[in-house]
Amino acid sequence: MKKIALISTGGTIEKTYQELGGTLQNQLSVLDVMLTQLELRGVKSVTRIALMNKDSLDMSDADHDLIAAEVLKQCKSHDGVVVVHGTDRLANSGERALRLLQASGVAMKPVIFTGAMRPWELRKTDATQNLTEALLAVQILSPGVYVVMHNQVLQFPGVIKDLASMAFVKNHA
Repeated sequence: MKKIALISTGGTIEKTYQELGGTLQNQLSVLDVMLTQLELRGVKSVTRIALMNKDSLDMSDADHDLIAAEVLKQCKSHDGVVVVHGTDRLANSGERALRLLQASGVAMKPVIFTGAMRPWELRKTDATQNLTEALLAVQILSPGVYVVMHNQVLQFPGVIKDLASMAFVKNHA
């Protein structure tokens, strides 16, 4: 039975439609609703940490540092950590979390970064699939920092978002 920390930072996965302006914005989290729709056998608990609710394009270096520090903090008391993050700057936070964990001396746990290209509120979305994959991956992967989306697992360092394919890939350069 695993204790999982789920850190939410915002991003497309959590965007909701704002009727007044006709826009998608990060104003409230949909993760609690998503979690109630999943059957999570083998999970003792999911601790939700609502760290921020930002589009990752609006994240600063201080935001990436805050996310990495929260990952480190949660690794001390959980069996694994899932970070729901905007895809545009997800790699920045993933790399920072890896560096901080490696430098900390804290026992490494599986840390999974995930997000979505289309909001959960939309009919055609990858949000539920990606969250489900991340919650499974955090239970079965070896300690390390990963991005899990679209039926693939990539381990940091060297993960980038390829804008041409709109997918995460390993940077072998």
